Amino acid sequence: MNTFSAAVERSSTLRAAVTEHPGRYRILTGERPTGPLHLGHYFGTISERVRLHRLGVDTFVILADYQVITDRDAMGQVRENVYSAVLDYLAAGIDPDRATIFTHSSVPALNQLMLPFLSLVTEAELHRNPTVKAEHAASGRALSGLLLTYPVHQAADILFCKGNLVPVGKDNLPHVELTRVIARRFNERYSAVFPEPQALLTSAPEVPGLDGRKMSKSYGNAIALSMTADETAALIRRAPTDSQRLITFDSVNRPGVSALLTTAALCSGRDERDLADDIGDAGAGALKKLTTDSVNEFLAPHRQRRTDFARDPEFVRSVLRHGNRRANVEATRTLEEVHAAMGTAY
Repeated sequence: MNTFSAAVERSSTLRAAVTEHPGRYRILTGERPTGPLHLGHYFGTISERVRLHRLGVDTFVILADYQVITDRDAMGQVRENVYSAVLDYLAAGIDPDRATIFTHSSVPALNQLMLPFLSLVTEAELHRNPTVKAEHAASGRALSGLLLTYPVHQAADILFCKGNLVPVGKDNLPHVELTRVIARRFNERYSAVFPEPQALLTSAPEVPGLDGRKMSKSYGNAIALSMTADETAALIRRAPTDSQRLITFDSVNRPGVSALLTTAALCSGRDERDLADDIGDAGAGALKKLTTDSVNEFLAPHRQRRTDFARDPEFVRSVLRHGNRRANVEATRTLEEVHAAMGTAY
């Protein structure tokens, strides 16, 4: 059995255990606030974390603002992006009374874990990380120290609150594995402080952007959750298709048409090929109308809740302040244990 197959099998067993005893688990999840959250985030991560949260799993959601600069020169509109993400979390169903939503930069004790953690990994292990390699190749620049140590940042994010469950896609399995290595090495070198977190593989569908590439803010092909219905319609109207009137699903040869079909299918709960058969030879205009209607109908409840929360910006700010306070309590407690284990408590 290969490594990924084994991970799938373990994840299946773990999923059943979490469903039976959700109170035994704490998840750490989140993202870098580099721009508005979009449909790819919703289907890829948000819906799964909401499911676990509603089961009763203790939920920590990090907005990793420091990590925005791992592969860029400036922070951009990071503050605006953070508050926008909080609105989307609330609208999606995260209850701030039962979850901890916080920002990376607001928890100094979390970042202090980086120093002992860095002593537990080799440079070669960091260079082997797929995300580091991919981001380095995409940037076309010299590898920064921050980007090289990105996997250790993620380990600190998970372990500061003693998260023992990390919902991830296939691409992020190496991050969880390195976190497990760091926890194990610390416990062996000093004393047992950290759990070895388990990866819960999500069955999230891959959401293509409107041009057939991966949905990404940087490509300008993403449907943001914060868009209005009219903005969504305008974006979909500009999506590239082709000259054939007969609509068929073929992601290799017809990426634009197929991306629209997949988007409509995810939002409507139907199959791409069934939708294509319904449209027939009505052409790209009919396809774009169907996609627009599917997306807008699916997002309508989310958008309404988001608008309602946005009417009270002080409440949104208070959610983040409360989350930052709780995260600081957890991080300080963990750092005190680390100092005691290392013999640096004075």
